Amino acid sequence: MQVRRLGLVTYGDALALQAELVKQRRAGEIPDTLLLLEHPHVITLGSGSHEENVLVTPEERAARGIELFDTGRGGDVTYHGPGQLVGYPIFDLKPDRQDLHRYLRDIEGALIGMLADFGVRGGRKEGLTGVWVDDRKLGAIGVRVSSGWITSHGFALNVATDLSFFDTIVPCGIREHGVGSLASEVGHPVRMADIEASAVRWFERIFGRTAVEG
Repeated sequence: MQVRRLGLVTYGDALALQAELVKQRRAGEIPDTLLLLEHPHVITLGSGSHEENVLVTPEERAARGIELFDTGRGGDVTYHGPGQLVGYPIFDLKPDRQDLHRYLRDIEGALIGMLADFGVRGGRKEGLTGVWVDDRKLGAIGVRVSSGWITSHGFALNVATDLSFFDTIVPCGIREHGVGSLASEVGHPVRMADIEASAVRWFERIFGRTAVEG
């Protein structure tokens, strides 16, 4: 599993990069690859999005410096921004992991393990995708599995995110619960490099990979 730590990347650039890497992975030109990065402020619309879940006008978005993108992933409306760790696994699930539900649960398991590394007990909610602490959602998941069982898109974990930006959307279309961040749970700053290292360890463990830095 090649790990690429990319820092701050615009959402459009990340979409283009994922599309290219999916082609390369399908052709066997690269190994399974995990992209770890942050995005500038952006609202993304999944295949199950509802227009009413975006709560700001185009003018308000422009004033706050928030882009808007339609994506190829599943799910509803999400927000990405600085202080949030975004992970995009470009994995070939063949021959023995060709199960979308298992893949989602595996990513949830990795996020739960990452929170545990910092003393935070995360968990799942029945019928909902993602990772929670009580009624606060810290980890969102939206994936795409293309022909040949090649994955893209992935997860977003609120590490030190400015949670006020979630007021611009109904996160994942869920009105009855809130959002949280790792830093707010532990009560002190968390270095992005430390949570990235935790992500690599848990993806190695859950997916049975050995990480190499790329």
